[in-house]
Amino acid sequence: MQSQLLSLNRRTFLSNSGMGLGSIALADLLSREAHGADPKLPQVADTAATIDSGIPGLTHFAPRAKRVIYLFMSGGPSQLDLYDYKPLLKQRHGEQLPDSVRGGQRLTGMSGNQSSIPLVGSPFEFRQAGSGGAWFSNLLPHTAKVADELCVIRSMYTEAINHGPGVTMFQTGTQIAGRPSFGAWLSYGLGQDNQNLPAFVVLITRDKSGQPLGAHLWGSGFLPTRHQGVLFRAAQDPVLYLGNPAGIDAASRRGLLDRLRELHEHQYQQLPDPEIRSRIDHYEMAYAMQSSVPEATGTAEEPKHVLESYGPDVSTPGTFAANCLQARRLAERGVRFIQLYHQDWDHHGGLPGALPKLCQETDQPAAALIRDLRARGLLDETLVVWGGEFGRTNYCQGRIQANFGRDHHPRCFSIWLAGGGIKAGTVYGETCEFGYNVVSDGVHIHDLQATMLHLLGIDHERLTWKFQGRRYRLTDVHGQLVHGIMS
Repeated sequence: MQSQLLSLNRRTFLSNSGMGLGSIALADLLSREAHGADPKLPQVADTAATIDSGIPGLTHFAPRAKRVIYLFMSGGPSQLDLYDYKPLLKQRHGEQLPDSVRGGQRLTGMSGNQSSIPLVGSPFEFRQAGSGGAWFSNLLPHTAKVADELCVIRSMYTEAINHGPGVTMFQTGTQIAGRPSFGAWLSYGLGQDNQNLPAFVVLITRDKSGQPLGAHLWGSGFLPTRHQGVLFRAAQDPVLYLGNPAGIDAASRRGLLDRLRELHEHQYQQLPDPEIRSRIDHYEMAYAMQSSVPEATGTAEEPKHVLESYGPDVSTPGTFAANCLQARRLAERGVRFIQLYHQDWDHHGGLPGALPKLCQETDQPAAALIRDLRARGLLDETLVVWGGEFGRTNYCQGRIQANFGRDHHPRCFSIWLAGGGIKAGTVYGETCEFGYNVVSDGVHIHDLQATMLHLLGIDHERLTWKFQGRRYRLTDVHGQLVHGIMS
């Protein structure tokens, strides 16, 4: 008897205890089925254990959105040339940034040593659109036409002043690489809606330059590896190593996986490490994806008018247009978090020439995605986000010239949201007349993340994972709900 007790080591005890929490949630789910309740309908979770179980449909409260499509413009788009109209900068073009406006704030090493910091107005025209009167640059004619679907936040801010920490902060809630990404947290909290596709998919516009995008941005960090994002490439085989090698048919692969599963199950009995279960899940998901991915990524059946709405680039794999259409197809197939990355928005110079090209690549597809989701009845349950890691300065980097540039600016910048639970046709927050500081309704990254989770039915303070002695969450110890952007 004593030897049996001693054999119940700490790892086994903790593993069994963890399974017990999942069993509580499963028992609750089965109880609802027994009493005639639909387990797929949103339910209120009384404890964090239910949402931590990874069973889809169990949330802290009724969700407004089921999934996220995040259009990330890596490099820092210039809000002053796209969404935040500041006529004063044209009036005072070439004058020095007043010390009273700067307030001694930190500048990057790229412009902090300039002897002159001249204000520079936008070379692009602006006009108002939609019932909310939001301002849009003439570089965004298609986005302006869906203004009544958008909530433009002009008062975002962050502590990160360089690209690596800035992008990492938006994706993981911290400037330090290695923490779980937003999509991984969502996969952990809500589980999969489609058992034949990953909960978290990443799409990157091909042939772009700029700051590199590392796999840590869609990694699972200290969460189980099954929650990490799966990168879909613009290639004949969208997922690496998914297809069978030459000479291996489906039956042979199935038999191999069955035997491999038996070995893993035997290993798990000896050493109950959760990563062994994750490994089994990975193999089974890969097998299911052999048929589900080609179907999800194929667009041959898409109507001509839908393809045309995304613009001429939609037929070229790996373009932003093609990825936006792909995002819609993945959304309607139940993928929880679809992350699109589009690079090259880092304009320290050459902004007047480069920004129109990037907007031409992204403006029509992003607007078409909103319309397409709306037409299919998906927009009300899909949260769409557009934005970068920070904004750009109101002053010129270097001397003023025709093809000038702007430096990084974390103090205020703009993003927009649409869809599930968002107050459409509105503008939130305000910056000063110089476009340098937030003057009302500032929104920190953690506030945005907390609000997004809330719209998905998750209390950001209760979605946690214990690691190295403390409980972590996406928003760390920060984050306030932004009620003004929620309908």
